[in-house]
Amino acid sequence: MPTRTLPIRKRIALVAHDSKKPELLEWARRHLDLLQRQELFGTGTTGRLLEKQLGLSVHRFQSGPLGGDQQIGAAITEGRIDVVIFFWDPLAAQPHDPDVKALLRLAVVWNIPLACNATTADFLLTSERFEDAVECSVPDYTSHLERM
Repeated sequence: MPTRTLPIRKRIALVAHDSKKPELLEWARRHLDLLQRQELFGTGTTGRLLEKQLGLSVHRFQSGPLGGDQQIGAAITEGRIDVVIFFWDPLAAQPHDPDVKALLRLAVVWNIPLACNATTADFLLTSERFEDAVECSVPDYTSHLERM
């Protein structure tokens, strides 16, 4: 199976639904020192909040409902995102729900570390291997593509 190396400086996508933005900001504040050493990406509003309230440098995509989730998904398929932290609201209907599901699906398809709540994100960032270069497998979809 092919592999890729997650670099020491991770490229992290940070996303949060509106009702989860305060929780993501609180979580990011607790991990500010570590996040400052990474390359951060975010959907529009979330990225702006992280910049304004915490002083983080964030490459911003469009707002989620305007295509930001899809832009992050595309970056995953292009190998430009190493980790996804997505605080999504499982109790609220989202007008762009298919985009949200597609983003989550692509993280799984490409074997990207994915955290959808603060506890999992804590475990991910506090892993002893987080700040190392880490080899991980990349699924080989050759046979799938050949059938198409």
